[in-house]
Amino acid sequence: MQPLIVTPDAPSAADREAILDVLVAYNDEAHGPSGHEPVAVLVKHPETGATIGGLWGRIVFDWLFVELLVVPKEARGEGIGSRLMAEAETRARARGCAGIWLDTFAFQAPGFYTKLGFEPFGKIDDHPRGKARYFMQKRLPD
Repeated sequence: MQPLIVTPDAPSAADREAILDVLVAYNDEAHGPSGHEPVAVLVKHPETGATIGGLWGRIVFDWLFVELLVVPKEARGEGIGSRLMAEAETRARARGCAGIWLDTFAFQAPGFYTKLGFEPFGKIDDHPRGKARYFMQKRLPD
């Protein structure tokens, strides 16, 4: 049986999960259990309790990848981003991670991450055109 190659106009969350399940199974078989663990540190509205920002990431093998980080516009400059990252770092240390990595665009927050001890390890120029995307890491001491 020859598999079909399909390009859906609106891929679903279930499609992503199906791909991820196959990849995690492969990685676990090739290297041992990855310990694929989601990490969330949420910013909640004080009255409604709705999530209005936060950090979303995942620990895979020995590193925490910060996939998403956003502070609500009205709360920026109050140290919330630093608190989110500090909590994520605490979680990473508790899980024995070697470090934390992330990516950010030039128009987002590379300077913010540098102040937190992150160092660039890669860059894509013209992503988006005229700007850059940075890949940054912070090693955690043993």
